[in-house]
Amino acid sequence: MPLHWKLVIDCTDPHRQAAFWGAALDYTVEDHTALIARLLDTGAITPDALTEADGRPAWRTLAAVRHPDDPYDPASDTGLGRRILFQAVPEPKEGKNRLHLDVHPGPGERAATVTRLEALGATVLHEVAEPGGAWTVMHDPEGNEFCVH
Repeated sequence: MPLHWKLVIDCTDPHRQAAFWGAALDYTVEDHTALIARLLDTGAITPDALTEADGRPAWRTLAAVRHPDDPYDPASDTGLGRRILFQAVPEPKEGKNRLHLDVHPGPGERAATVTRLEALGATVLHEVAEPGGAWTVMHDPEGNEFCVH
């Protein structure tokens, strides 16, 4: 049986990263308000574990996005399919990623997608043109490399 998995990305601002990648991929930013309220009510967590994101309570060190068509737990809004979790770490990114996302917008849509992602906070590093294809290498708002094909 295949294993369920999620991609976890270390970052300094998980909510900014979730907002960027949610908009970039057209994914849903998870809203854990109900789960947080239940955990606060039972005393399982304290308010120091929380912050506010988009006017609602959120985990201080975690934020996630999920594919809008995949299953999710309605009690917690946690994705059960394609999901990216952003977790805060104290150190900034250094060096090249050992793992990165490739975004595939479809034939003829790369330039428009690159422009849209720049408007969301990404930056272009360089263009690649090889016999096997062409793509744009970009940085997300925290400097993580990704490619648009």
